[in-house]
Amino acid sequence: MSAQTYLAYDFPLLSAFWAMLWFFLWIMWFVLLFRVVFDIFRDDDLSGWAKTGWLVFCIVLPFIGVFVYVIARGKNMGRREVSQARAQQEAFDSYIRETAKGGEGRGSSADELARLSEIRARGDITDDEFRRAKELVLSGSGPSEH
Repeated sequence: MSAQTYLAYDFPLLSAFWAMLWFFLWIMWFVLLFRVVFDIFRDDDLSGWAKTGWLVFCIVLPFIGVFVYVIARGKNMGRREVSQARAQQEAFDSYIRETAKGGEGRGSSADELARLSEIRARGDITDDEFRRAKELVLSGSGPSEH
């Protein structure tokens, strides 16, 4: 009796699963390759020659180059990525703070209107002057100097 051997390609569902598995592995390979290449350029500790050497190694012998890079320098890949993300978040937060302040050191329109209202309540400016100053603040020209 001879037993017939069935391969995955003998069954359509297993064939589709096998194709999807290889496709997934191929995509994951490219994700790893690009992460390694970006990490090579992101690392400030490497000199230009070292970056060139790693990049050539990863391009000429991609599987071996990437695996050796991950083994040799993979421990700090996450740390470099986290530090870059923190720097970007700090820059974004700084931008938000500056924008919330009103840009070039002047207060926001609401702050200027509140200040104008206090000046009018003290009686330092008339209602007509308050109205003109309020129009200037709301138009974006800034308060008038009296």
